[in-house]
Amino acid sequence: MSNDDKKTGFSHEKIETSNFLMIVLILFVVAFGGLVEIVPLFFQKSTTEPIKGLMPYTSLQLAGRDIYQREGCFNCHSQMIRPFRAETLRYGHYSVAGEFVYDHPFLWGSKRIGPDLHRVGGKYSDEWQRIHLSNPRDLVPESIMPAYPWLEKTLVDAEVMPAHMRGLRTVGVPYTDADIAGASEAVKGKTEMDAVIAYLQILGTNLK
Repeated sequence: MSNDDKKTGFSHEKIETSNFLMIVLILFVVAFGGLVEIVPLFFQKSTTEPIKGLMPYTSLQLAGRDIYQREGCFNCHSQMIRPFRAETLRYGHYSVAGEFVYDHPFLWGSKRIGPDLHRVGGKYSDEWQRIHLSNPRDLVPESIMPAYPWLEKTLVDAEVMPAHMRGLRTVGVPYTDADIAGASEAVKGKTEMDAVIAYLQILGTNLK
C-alpha cells in the first residue's frame, strides 16, 4: 500500500472487500464508458441525417408498422443487415443508420428464426405476401411461422393515425399538416393485411 493510499484509506484491498464500493465504482466506469461511446453519435451526420430520398412512412405504411410491432414480428425477424460478407451476399447492402432516422422505436431485432426483412421490399409481389401472411406453408412448406388470417378481416383503425403522426412529428419526423389531415382518409376501408404488406414492401428500398 502506498503512502497516499494509507492517507486516504482508498486501496485495492478496501475496494475488493467492499461489495457496495465495488458496485458503485463499476456502475461509474460503465456509465462513463457508455457516455463516451454514445454521446458522439448524436453529433455525427451519418447517424442523425436521413439518407438521400428517405421519406417518412405513409399513413398506411405506418399503420402496418404498428401491426408488425403488435404481432411481435420483430421477435423472429431482424431488420438490420450486418456488414459481413455472408450477410450482404444473402440479403443485400448492409444497413446504415440514415435509413432508420424516422423509425420510432427501432425494430432492428436480433434473432433470425426467420430471415432478415430489411431488404424484403419489392422482393415479392403483394399477392405473394398476402398468401404468405394468411398461411405461410402454402408457399414455404417447411415454414414454422404462424398464420395471420385475421389481418384480412380486420380494418385499420383510421381514427388513431392523425394523433400518431402528430406524436412522431414532435420527435422529428417531418410530417406536414396535409399529411396529418389526410391520414385517416388514406387508410379508410383498408385491412390490416393491406397495411402490413404496404409496410413490408417499403423496407430497405431507399438505399440503392
